[in-house]
Amino acid sequence: MSANAQNQVERMLALVPYLRVRDGISVDEVARDFGVPLAQIVKDLKVLWYCGLPNSVTGDMIDIDMEALDGDGIVKLSNADYLTRPLRLAPHEAMAMTVALRALREISGPSQRETVDRALAKVEAAVGDPAAPAEVIDDIHVDEAAAAIRSTVDDALATQRRLHLTYYVPGRDETTERDADPIRLLFAEGRGYLEAYCYRAEEVRLFRLDRITGAAVLDQHASPPEGLGLHDLSKGLFQPDPEDPEAVLDLDRSARWVSDYYPIEGKEELAGGRLRVRMRFSDEGWLQRLVLRLGGCATIVEPTAMAAGVRARARAALAQYDR
Repeated sequence: MSANAQNQVERMLALVPYLRVRDGISVDEVARDFGVPLAQIVKDLKVLWYCGLPNSVTGDMIDIDMEALDGDGIVKLSNADYLTRPLRLAPHEAMAMTVALRALREISGPSQRETVDRALAKVEAAVGDPAAPAEVIDDIHVDEAAAAIRSTVDDALATQRRLHLTYYVPGRDETTERDADPIRLLFAEGRGYLEAYCYRAEEVRLFRLDRITGAAVLDQHASPPEGLGLHDLSKGLFQPDPEDPEAVLDLDRSARWVSDYYPIEGKEELAGGRLRVRMRFSDEGWLQRLVLRLGGCATIVEPTAMAAGVRARARAALAQYDR
């Protein structure tokens, strides 16, 4: 959606309650209050004329006195009484809001959590209706970072100071020590992340909050290098670097989900419902673990050296059972 279209939607959402309490206001005054030209407000109102509840027909839509819009007349809005009714959420809407609030709570600071908790309690109480069993909502959870870790990260962000992090890297089953300049907190795919410039990696990294096992605010002022490329989450949490090497994998039918779950460069249908995909990777160990997790339903075609590495790791795992 373009910026202009987004601004128009925001105005239209505000126009209805505005006009309901200002019946008979002049078009000029509406334009002045919203800070846009008269012609733009007229366009907004003409679009509003075609709005209503889902499945509305012509007689059910919001009605705007269109004759008044031809000159310097007044604006009269009618047939919008249903907008004064209390909002009632469908079960799936309440569940979606519960997930969103729990996600928001995970990255909220102590001062905001009380407000989020109150809203969450109201929604969860409403979902107690038999149409939306409570146990369904209870199964929805978000990984939470330790309160002390989160408080330290908040402090570093607020005071713009460097952090010393103790961070667990599951791919290597290793706990690392590193200094980082915090930049911002992000939430993606059900988890909170700290985006920071890592002096160990010498680049911007995302640190999962629940994998930070220790954090301390240092005396140094946070001063990440200028011109850093921050993560764009609009296309997903992790996006491959164009400079990363490329691998070719053949996926059995049961492993085709990989092409939907991970970013790929291209795909080709093969016989028997198999799929060949090209994907980039920055960590050879990660790709080997992915293929091993697929349990024989994926084959590395290229690079051949990595395929040999997967076979070696599989043999080593089997040897553990022999012992």
